[in-house]
Amino acid sequence: MAVASVSRSIVKKVLAVETPEGAGALVRRSIGSMTLRNLSPFLMLDHFQISKGAGFPDHPHRGQATVTYMLEGTSRHEDSAGHKGTIETGGVQWMCAGKGIIHAEMPVHEEGLPDPRGMQLWIDLPKEYKMVDPMYQELGPKEIPSAYPEGLDGPVKIKVISGKSHGVESPVRHLGGCWYFHLSFSKKGITVFQDIPEGWTAFIYIWKGSVIVGNDIIPAESFHTLVLSANKGETGVKMVSGDDDTQFILVAGEPLDQTVFQYGPFVMTTREEIQKTLMDYQMGRNGFEKAHTWQSEIGKQ
Repeated sequence: MAVASVSRSIVKKVLAVETPEGAGALVRRSIGSMTLRNLSPFLMLDHFQISKGAGFPDHPHRGQATVTYMLEGTSRHEDSAGHKGTIETGGVQWMCAGKGIIHAEMPVHEEGLPDPRGMQLWIDLPKEYKMVDPMYQELGPKEIPSAYPEGLDGPVKIKVISGKSHGVESPVRHLGGCWYFHLSFSKKGITVFQDIPEGWTAFIYIWKGSVIVGNDIIPAESFHTLVLSANKGETGVKMVSGDDDTQFILVAGEPLDQTVFQYGPFVMTTREEIQKTLMDYQMGRNGFEKAHTWQSEIGKQ
């Protein structure tokens, strides 16, 4: 017997206001701002645009996973463990910082092309994984599968960056995991229902057009993050495009039963662990051995 599709609803709506970040970048931050602090397992969501001469030069991480998804343009990355590469338009980088890494992310600017734009999501790691060795998974745009709920020529495309949607599953397997979808609607008034595991934290972030969620009548507009309910019996979320050419992400993850102590790019579960992390960073140990000797090539440019 089929389970009835019961939609979640919007329980909080946050406008992401553009603010400066890093070395001259502009970001719209919703999760991680004062208005949306606690949304386990998610720590931060930035919608960024990086102008020429700006970027995110060498900086440390510990205790979280970062997911960088490029909407336009390309970005290069490099770290103290020897990883380097380029994230192309439509590509994703999933980085588990684990016990510690020094990392740089810098945009690629080319004549006649738009400034690099994308999304960066920070996901808390379960406490038992906070001190593992760093690891990566990267997918180019052609390696990310897509679902077409109304057929290949239909008005809806769902890029399955991670998780499962309409019979399509992403190859991403990573610590600090979640389901992450990029939904594109070519027409207004198109309905899609996406299954989400019961009890998981879920949100939508819109950057083009608008979307009507659940039984709402009024569409939510661009640059809003919509936190969804997680009540018993809710099997997923019903979404209706409020405009032609509507685009947004839908992200869901299992909440963690642990406290969050965050000091900038360091995320642990107790104040003592943060103090130990600061000492490790200052002393160059336990994952930060190259903290004071390594410099990225891209950060110098």
